[in-house]
Amino acid sequence: MLNGIRDPAPGPAPPCPPDPPPSSARRALPISTSIARSDDTGHPGTARDDAGTRRRRFLTYLLAAPTLTVGARLGLDAAAPATARAAVRAAAAAQDAAAPSQLIGLPGIPDILDLGDALIVAGLPTSHLLVLELTAAGRAVLHLPRLEVGQGLTTAIAMLVAEELDARIGDVDVPLSDGRPELLFNQLTGASNSVRSLYDPVRAAAAAARARLVTAAARRWNVPADTLRTADSAVLAPDGRRAGYGDLAAEAAAVALPAVSSSPKSADQLRLVGRPTGRIDARDIVTGRAKYAGDLAIPGAVPTVVARPTTINGTLRTLDASAARAMPGVLGVVRIPSGVAVLAETFDQALKARDALRTSWNPGPVANLSTSDIRGQLRAAHAPFLIPPLLTQYVDGEFDFAFVNHAPMEVLTAVADVRPNRAELWFAAQAPIVAQQAIAAELGLPQNAVTVHVVRGGGSFGRRLFFDAALEAAQISKAAGRPVKLMWTRNDDMRHGRMRPASHHRIRATYALGQVLSYEHRAATVKTDFRHGLGEMLTAAGFNLSLAGLSLAQVFFLLSEKNPYNVGIPTQLLAEVPLDMHTGSWRSVYSGTVRVADEIMMDELARRMGQDAVAFRRARLRSAAGRAVLDTVAKAGDWGRPMPPGHAQGIGYHDENSGCAAYLVELDATDPADPRVTKAVIAADVGRVINPRGLEAQLTGALIDGISVILQAGNHIDNGAVREGSYADFRYARQRHTPPAVEIHLMPPSGAPGGAGELGVPAASAAVANAYARATGTSPRSFPINF
Repeated sequence: MLNGIRDPAPGPAPPCPPDPPPSSARRALPISTSIARSDDTGHPGTARDDAGTRRRRFLTYLLAAPTLTVGARLGLDAAAPATARAAVRAAAAAQDAAAPSQLIGLPGIPDILDLGDALIVAGLPTSHLLVLELTAAGRAVLHLPRLEVGQGLTTAIAMLVAEELDARIGDVDVPLSDGRPELLFNQLTGASNSVRSLYDPVRAAAAAARARLVTAAARRWNVPADTLRTADSAVLAPDGRRAGYGDLAAEAAAVALPAVSSSPKSADQLRLVGRPTGRIDARDIVTGRAKYAGDLAIPGAVPTVVARPTTINGTLRTLDASAARAMPGVLGVVRIPSGVAVLAETFDQALKARDALRTSWNPGPVANLSTSDIRGQLRAAHAPFLIPPLLTQYVDGEFDFAFVNHAPMEVLTAVADVRPNRAELWFAAQAPIVAQQAIAAELGLPQNAVTVHVVRGGGSFGRRLFFDAALEAAQISKAAGRPVKLMWTRNDDMRHGRMRPASHHRIRATYALGQVLSYEHRAATVKTDFRHGLGEMLTAAGFNLSLAGLSLAQVFFLLSEKNPYNVGIPTQLLAEVPLDMHTGSWRSVYSGTVRVADEIMMDELARRMGQDAVAFRRARLRSAAGRAVLDTVAKAGDWGRPMPPGHAQGIGYHDENSGCAAYLVELDATDPADPRVTKAVIAADVGRVINPRGLEAQLTGALIDGISVILQAGNHIDNGAVREGSYADFRYARQRHTPPAVEIHLMPPSGAPGGAGELGVPAASAAVANAYARATGTSPRSFPINF
């Protein structure tokens, strides 16, 4: 419970005079006011806060209606402070450098400006369009321009709103916004960026709303505003009077200039943020009330499936649909560029009719390639090392990583209703604006004639950045002249969906006299498809790709990849092999292979130089926060304890997106063909943790990803076709593969939130790989190991 005004004032404020009555029209009247921040001690007139120096402006909409609608404006002038904060991080990292006995390495580009920083800058011009509504029913409704795919984002945002409003979290709703093209680059869910980019705007909107509610109550009761306090979705007076937020909403909408501070809370005032909190949608999910695209009952939308080529990007040669058309319940057969669609009264009927189609297919563009051929092309794509190992000792390593499906639990589903002059679609979209643009172009409609309803997704890991199913659904609906509900089967997505590109890594490290002198990392990958709006966002953030002579993938690589250790002169280069295959960003994108190879090399360098793996890392880590998480897992996991034969510990570290994590695992490889991780100890520092329970879930999920892709899960390519077709042969970790003991340590909160969604994957993967190597006495070079 907090006082109505957070900045101390010399004596009580006079009663608030009423503002002139607003116009009776419902048109929104924007009023812009400049608000000074208060520092952590509560003194007015300063501008220091957890996230660093910045100014806030609030754009408030006055509505002659029983609602209060507030938008938070984070001005363009905040771009410079954001860059300054990144520079401060780099300076702090340099100050926290390892012991003087180690050579100080150069910071990586992400130490100065990372991908998340760039995406935040790109979204600044429209961040004020985030809208919070207080309704007459007492509901606080934050319309979220992001996608919920199980990561708990709606819960984290509800916690921020409830915190700043002093509302009950049960009174907060977080519906997903439809595609909003006016947001430009501010409706993409990815790069572990959602909480980082929304933290300030959401808090600003909720704090602004609270200030207006307090002012409205002060006017109603004719008392000084600073004598009031807020708690449990209500404004409270010293004499016991109480006014609920719903009761005050209409009056608060008439407040142009609040009588109390609109500043968000300081760190010492937080009561809900940082407290483990259950998901606000948990009951709906387990009871079936939560609706996914496949659950929607859109009038007239008929079940639809697609027959697909036998190879990647193959094309239809011949079709005989007579038998399928004659089957019970079949409503139509439609050709589209990617295959043949079958519409029926039920999905069972549609699937049976699809199997009855008589088709032949032309081979796709990679039909002459298999896994070994692709690996050969990747190995041939590397640039040579710059530094020959003259007069120094060196360690070389080469690593192969397989293609990996995203394999979200919910299969892709999209509903489309295309009419001659408009279209309406429902699907889980991480990039709804780009999807809207592409679908409009495909249908020959203006963009504003296409409505994209964003529906929650059952997992993604990057898969729903692409809208393959929605585009097909629109094509089918247009051709059939009726609404459709298109479902991709598991086999469809495994064999024709997106995959993490296969990659090959060549690394050379030179050393002498206990020092690492140089570290060269050459990464070659099958080209990653980034056509989901990232290029436009980076351009908006000020990156002129054509001027720099860099591809989009290379810019992504530069902004996300770095070696966190002092390893002399480091270089990292990316080469791409442009094969016509369906690729996409997979959780942690390049870091999931680049940093795993780096961490394996750290273990091998430590062994070659006669040092302990943890001590070797600790002596060279540039980040004090990194050393702290490494120390935490080493102590909590009893690093170095004696292990039975065939058992071993492994360590992995990663920092990215303003966060860092270390994983220590114990692995039983007494049967090298069937290894099992038996214990994991995890430590993470992501700055200000919104919901510790949600962060723990993310870190645990990353552990399962690491176990899967290192030990057993990957995709083979056989003559241009993906071999794996379901969970039966895509060997993702099952319950029996998960460790019985998982221990998670979250470092004390500080500053602003960092990104956590992808942070754990590289560290977990590396820890598993290093444990396997130590347990078996081998040096694995191809992943997954049992492929």
